[in-house]
Amino acid sequence: MGKKVVITDYQYENIDAERRIIGAHGHELYDYQIRDAGALIPVCRDADAIVTQYSDVSAELIDSLEHCAMIIKYGIGVNNIDVEAATRKGIYVCNVPDYGVEEVSDHAVAMMLALSKKLPVLTRALREGDWGYGSTVPLSRFCESTVGLVGFGRIPQLVAKKLKGFGVAIRVCDPYADAALVREYGAEPLELDELLAESDFISVHVPLTRETRGMIGEAEFCRMKPTAVVINTARGGVIDEKALVEALKSGRIAGAAVDVYEEEPVKADNPLLHMDNVIATPHCAWYSETAITTLQRKVAEEVVNVLDGNKPFNCINLS
Repeated sequence: MGKKVVITDYQYENIDAERRIIGAHGHELYDYQIRDAGALIPVCRDADAIVTQYSDVSAELIDSLEHCAMIIKYGIGVNNIDVEAATRKGIYVCNVPDYGVEEVSDHAVAMMLALSKKLPVLTRALREGDWGYGSTVPLSRFCESTVGLVGFGRIPQLVAKKLKGFGVAIRVCDPYADAALVREYGAEPLELDELLAESDFISVHVPLTRETRGMIGEAEFCRMKPTAVVINTARGGVIDEKALVEALKSGRIAGAAVDVYEEEPVKADNPLLHMDNVIATPHCAWYSETAITTLQRKVAEEVVNVLDGNKPFNCINLS
């Protein structure tokens, strides 16, 4: 007998791939555009698997589930899912950690290069009739820079690989990364304080957890060079946004590039959207057409894998 799969919400053009893959295994797929946890309870109560993108999968919702085997996120970060509540009920929480790693690492490197050449400043100056390089003075050679990577999972490993050809020095802070692996990528492992003090570009690549929330705040900005640039393509809450804005306004650091925010969608009056020394993008670093099709396919494949009685390919809570 087929099992019930619920998609709480999605932003894609269609879910044809999910419907095809899940239906081929005899399961029934129900799709919604509901983000409120309370409104999801009646439609998810008897689900065997839940697929979610941005919905609030709260403890209240999870506690109402009668026989759910898994909850899977369209993406990597699962901060919209109460993982502890799912773990208490023995429900797998899964993600797709590798669907957009090329895209996000490209985005981070592109942001570094754009800020290293002060391209936003040059563009604005030229539009205002300023011909020449005066608006960018002083400018340093990128190859003489030190790049600090906070975290060393799949994405920052690709960042390190892509930066290698530019000749920059690379520093890494990740207490869970093997030092030998870090050095294989031509990088040097450091403690966070050392990395912040040495780096010209600091790129953040850690998940949002209790331990990492606000890990880059006022004290950390004070340890950075006044010429430092911060890049965040991870999660907004990892960096204290108010502290970042103040560090930029005061000249404590030179610039920033952000794809993620503490509150999303970001409000139009967010100061980060109105600073000449900031590149701001709308949480789209992951996007390419290939990434979308890969993500949708892998989510559906993971659902049928678990509903067929197998262990998940990528589970973050239950071994």
